[in-house]
Parts: sequence; C-alpha cells; structure tokens
Amino acid sequence: MLDSPPVTEAPAPPKPWVEIAPSRGWRALDLRELWHYRELLYILAWRDVKVRYRQTFLDIAWVVAQPLVTVLIFTLLFNRVARIQPDVRVPYSLFVMAALVPWSLFASGLVSSGNSLLGSAHLISKVYFPRMIVPSSSLLSGLVDFAVMLGAVIVLMLIYGVMPAATILLLPLPILISVAFTLGAGLWFSALNVEYRDVRIIIPVLVQFWMFATPVVYPLSALKGIPLAVAQANPMTWIITFFRNALLGGPLHWGGFAYATAVTAIVLVTGAFYFRRTERLFADVL
Repeated sequence: MLDSPPVTEAPAPPKPWVEIAPSRGWRALDLRELWHYRELLYILAWRDVKVRYRQTFLDIAWVVAQPLVTVLIFTLLFNRVARIQPDVRVPYSLFVMAALVPWSLFASGLVSSGNSLLGSAHLISKVYFPRMIVPSSSLLSGLVDFAVMLGAVIVLMLIYGVMPAATILLLPLPILISVAFTLGAGLWFSALNVEYRDVRIIIPVLVQFWMFATPVVYPLSALKGIPLAVAQANPMTWIITFFRNALLGGPLHWGGFAYATAVTAIVLVTGAFYFRRTERLFADVL
C-alpha cells in the first residue's frame, strides 16, 4: 500500500495592521460613546461625593452651614451697612440665600470640572475612556450639594412664613440651563488647564469677580449705566434671577432667560468640540 503524501496546511493570511494613533483635526462629539460609558460617569461622580465627605465631622451639615455663614456676612455688609434692599417682598437673607443655591452649583462646578483632568491624570494616562466623562462627573457630584441647599432654602422660607410661588414648577428650567452652562465653561477651562497650568490659579479668582458681576447680593434694579450693561451681558444674571424669582414669586424675565439659553448653547457646543479637538494630547501632556 502506497503512503499518501503529507498534507500541507495552507499558509495563514497575513494579519491586518492596526495602528493606534491620535486623531487629527476636529472630531465628532460621538454622544453614543458617552452613553456607552454612562456607568463610568456614575462611578466617578459617586467617588467624588464620597471623597468630599469622607472623614468630615459636619458631613452634609457643612453644605448648609457654609452658605448660611455667607448669608450672615452679606446681610451685615450689604443690607445693614450698604442699605441694599431686595426687589421682592422677602427678607434680605432669604433673597440672598435663594440666589446662592444656583450660584454655588455654578461656582463649585466650574472650579471642580476645570481642575478635574489634572486630578485624574493617573486614569487618563493608563486607561482609555471618553475624557469628557471626567469634567462631567465633577459637575454631577455637585448636584448633591445643590439638592441639600435647595431643601435648606425651602425650610428657611417656611421659617419666615414665605410660601413658595406657583412658578416654583419652572425651577427645572434654570437648573438645566445652569448645569449646561457650567458644563460648557468647565469643558473649556479643563481643556485649557491641561496645556496652560496657570488656568487653575485663574479659575477661583475669576469666580470671585464673576459673583459680584452677578446680582446675588443685590437686585438687578439697583444697577445703572455700565455696571447694568455688564450684568445684562452676563448669562448667569438671568439664570439666577429667573431661579430666585421663580422660587420667591418675583417677575420672570423671559427675554433675558432666552438670551442666557442662547449663550449657554454656544458655550456648550463650542466647549464640547474644543475639548474633543484637544483631548488626543491629554495623555501625553499629563
């Protein structure tokens, strides 16, 4: 019996080359990818909340104590000394506290999101995930403080005998626009902060000046001339005024709120695209 010739296997086709390289030019936002990593967004946001209150004596009470002390200082300086009066029929301390709720959400969110990439450098340089999740999670963690402060304002209103107006049902509108504007500004500052480290020093100073350019401790009607024009050009003016008046029953400035919404859309879209444009350099620079 003749031996059968050995069977030779066909050579395997060459494996395709896969080159991993940073993208060039402007990139799409790819919201589908962000949705795919939504669980990571939740994990990072919850991590920030736990780190913020870990081993703190006052815990959540500090979220309420800090704005109350600020309100006391502002009442002594601006109401008792400078004789500034609110434009709605409520006590001045309640007038300021109602504005500090959305302002604190914006201020803390801008500072934390602006510095978030530097604080997460160990993750960015080792693991791939949409980098936009980092500043977004920093902002979302601030919603816990916001909810606690809003509850404190409601309690303060009941103490003063001020019943919430029916326009309180409109509060989700300024909250949504405030979160969107803070996210857009945070994307800009976080991306710039990676390349220009001086930004982390500028952000807190900018927030301090920004607060006094916003009618938090004074009504918009108290301004005239150039200060009034600056305040009207500030989108946070209309967001905070709408929030406060919706809560306390003051007049709603729909025109100014529409302007703030338009500015928010521009800041958010341009911030998101600039962030995607520069994020390919984050791992190398950090």
